[in-house]
Amino acid sequence: MTDERKTADQAFMRLALELARECRPSPNPRVGAVIVRRGEVVGRGRHERAGEPHAEVLALREAGQAARGAELYVTLEPCCHQGRTGPCTEAIESAGLTRIVVGMVDPDPRVSGRGIAFLEQRGHRVDIGVLEGDCRRMLEGYATHRLLGRPQITLKAAVTLDGAIATAAGDSRWVSSETSRVRAHAMRAEADAVLVGSGTALADDPELTVRHVEGPDPLRIVLDSELRTPTDSRLVRTAVRAPLILAHAGAPPEAIGRFDGLPGVEILRCAATPDGRVDLSDLARALGERGVLSLLVEGGGGVHGALIEAGLADRFELFVAPKLIGPGLPWISLAARASMDEAILVEGLTAETIGDDVLLSGRFAPPPWESRER
Repeated sequence: MTDERKTADQAFMRLALELARECRPSPNPRVGAVIVRRGEVVGRGRHERAGEPHAEVLALREAGQAARGAELYVTLEPCCHQGRTGPCTEAIESAGLTRIVVGMVDPDPRVSGRGIAFLEQRGHRVDIGVLEGDCRRMLEGYATHRLLGRPQITLKAAVTLDGAIATAAGDSRWVSSETSRVRAHAMRAEADAVLVGSGTALADDPELTVRHVEGPDPLRIVLDSELRTPTDSRLVRTAVRAPLILAHAGAPPEAIGRFDGLPGVEILRCAATPDGRVDLSDLARALGERGVLSLLVEGGGGVHGALIEAGLADRFELFVAPKLIGPGLPWISLAARASMDEAILVEGLTAETIGDDVLLSGRFAPPPWESRER
């Protein structure tokens, strides 16, 4: 492949990525597609929501007859199975395209190379892996859901330089800067769901909606084993426009009854751990069954620690403020390790300056496809 061809492929795939980022069709993946004829874009498409036409089909519709002899750039391997919509491979096959450029192979076992094989068997040239890293980063939640049956779980916290999310007295307003809080709301807007523990819900009375940026509100979840969340809390009062799940582990009927008839509030019973708390693996499975691809966990320290210890935490986003407060509430609570050999390692650590703060990002485990490929 010539350098000129490589540069053009990356430019058109970048356009397809931009289209994909504009939609959130969970439980389906974000996919963007463009059709190019003689160096000009003649069709664009993005998959807006489950049950509606896929990106490739929309791009083909816009291109019309101009698709014959053209090239298709798509961020994810075209599907080859019948779901709520027909196989995209058949639409591509009948359109007369000469070349298909795919960002990444679909990790869904129902596809996973079959779409590419279908097209190649019918004489189409298929090139794979253009801007693959960018496509994979965008679709990590989708891959986690399809391969592990649960959402990708990201821990988020704002901490002082000495690791506290609040003073010993519980004051947490504000640890981070306004610039960091805007970025945190952008993370909410990108997530399918956001979760806090009952301690955080009771102490902070949060709303957990998107306010500082444009974007949809995520599904809101509280780990509330005993259903202590007040019915007049901001979470409950705003549930009519931003649905709320209260996850419990066998709360008494009178506690459950307090929420009868409250719009937007769902009481979800999960399996219980030996100490009576919500079993996090069971909750993650239940969210996966609902099509939640990405879960942002905003605390507190016990919840963060429990997710790490259970092997459920995938990534973290840590806003570190240039403040020291002495003894305070830690952002994470873990069991003591006897030696450094037992330390939990993180990988892919990056640091970004945001105003006066530093955003530390990294992961606790490799992306799900890496373990599959090894």
